[in-house]
Amino acid sequence: MKSLIIIGSGILGASTAYHAAKAGASVTLIDRGDKGQATGAAAGIVCPWISQRRNKAWYGLAKSGAKYYPELIRELEALGETDTGYKQVGIVSIHEESKLDKMEQKAYERRVDAPEMGDIKRLSSKETIALFPYATEEYGALWVSGAARVDGKAIRDALISSAVKLGAERLTGDAELFVENSQVVGVLVEGQKIYADRVISTGGAWAADLFKPLELDLDIVPQKAQILQLQADEQSTGDWPVAMVPYGQYIVPFANGRIVAGATHENGVGFDDKLTAGGIHHILDKTLEAAPGLGQTEMAGAATGFRPATTSALPFIGQVPGYENFYVANGLGASGLTAGPYLGGQLAKLALGELVDIDLSLYQVEDAFRS
Repeated sequence: MKSLIIIGSGILGASTAYHAAKAGASVTLIDRGDKGQATGAAAGIVCPWISQRRNKAWYGLAKSGAKYYPELIRELEALGETDTGYKQVGIVSIHEESKLDKMEQKAYERRVDAPEMGDIKRLSSKETIALFPYATEEYGALWVSGAARVDGKAIRDALISSAVKLGAERLTGDAELFVENSQVVGVLVEGQKIYADRVISTGGAWAADLFKPLELDLDIVPQKAQILQLQADEQSTGDWPVAMVPYGQYIVPFANGRIVAGATHENGVGFDDKLTAGGIHHILDKTLEAAPGLGQTEMAGAATGFRPATTSALPFIGQVPGYENFYVANGLGASGLTAGPYLGGQLAKLALGELVDIDLSLYQVEDAFRS
């Protein structure tokens, strides 16, 4: 039985821990609890098929992540973890006609290889409002029935709880790499030395810190996201579809009137976690234009999170160059909740010496280290 240490318990680390424990490995999951972890702040939209992003490597990973979700949710439910926030509610993508034309064409092209995306339908403004009552009368929408939403904190916690049920140990503390004979053999946590056959970094936006003692410069920087928590009087919102609106904004309804709206994409601000008037204005301005009914909801709160961003805008996964027992995956950015559970499963397989289902050459870890 191989032993694994996983550093970082966001969606990617939590999934890696779960899949490794399920495979019979001895797993220790360590996190120091940095404020602003993206997974805990985010609501996820599982709908990669209508994205206009053209990168095939990104799309392949996101598509696999969306397809994998129903299977994963069934596994978690069998372990007693029923609170994940995941539900296939469909999506209404609310835009002007020219944008919808391109989106609809892309959706039909992609459904050939992704039948799980379900029904595709062009909606009038009245049909859109019937599904999503807050929508404007000015725009129609594209409906995709297979889209889902997920709660970041809930799915992360369900994965960690399942891993613990399968024998994983969870520790809180600042992990430092422990090196013997020029190889990573374990970590130091609060003065405690822990050995393992494999060490895995899934530290999200903070991961670069771990590599500095090895004189490796990991290409990961934080991208700040501000997110709004709203409360509606309506209690039937749990069955409403997710709404995508212009300028990359989203509205994610959950049960009992809870609605999440966001998010900003702020580069170059480091780990500044303050909520800003400009950020909140941007979200409200863009979401209220496409969903004016949202203006009647109560402002229940707001949060910031830090996505792990890379220069290439692509994730990476693999063995750290020069360190045969040390593995890393990161860089999912805004796609973390869509692709993270699936990529975590692949990372667990890789660390355990099993065959993976992805082409690792598309996500080369060598490119993640800056010279």
